[in-house]
Amino acid sequence: MDNANPTILDVSQLPSRRQKQTKARDGPDSKYDHILFPKQAWPWGPKNSSSWPSDEEDEADDQDQDEEYVEEPIDEQEIYDLISSISDPEHPNTLGQLSVVNLPDIHITPSPVERLDPQALRTVVVELTPTITHCSMATIIGLAVRVRLESVLPPNYRVDVRMKDGSHDQDDQLNKQLADKERVAAALENDSLKRMLGDMLKTCAF
Repeated sequence: MDNANPTILDVSQLPSRRQKQTKARDGPDSKYDHILFPKQAWPWGPKNSSSWPSDEEDEADDQDQDEEYVEEPIDEQEIYDLISSISDPEHPNTLGQLSVVNLPDIHITPSPVERLDPQALRTVVVELTPTITHCSMATIIGLAVRVRLESVLPPNYRVDVRMKDGSHDQDDQLNKQLADKERVAAALENDSLKRMLGDMLKTCAF
């Protein structure tokens, strides 16, 4: 074990969105279910079923339905919620509790504030801070974060996982490994590594 006594945060100390229940996206199908299978919302009900709505009422109802079903863009807090619950490979704690994953080190471009076309390409950058600068598990942790995000985010999101500058003695080399798609794909074909990643992701809530 590289770091036998890391600093551990209590779950109550982790950043969270108290008023919004974060829900993972498991692909483009579920994200657009509300468009493909909208709820039945008729502008006329039992009280006035004998008459058709006016053009103005119909247009207002359509606008209300459109606003109801507008998908909120994924923000940094939602990304944090998705990866902070990943288990550390050496400790019985999560990456959030060990401060390997930190909310200020997650960046989305273009910003979620810019309400672009839902199909617009966005990039999620996650900078990791290992608990010790010579952590031998840093690559595994980075791989787990990348696998987690790529498995739940819509296909128009690109994922870039890297070590925070100065957080690891070999951060440049690790960043090249994590950015190399062929090396990542080859690593994921290793059965023992896949089992380790599976164990790390078991603690994810969704």
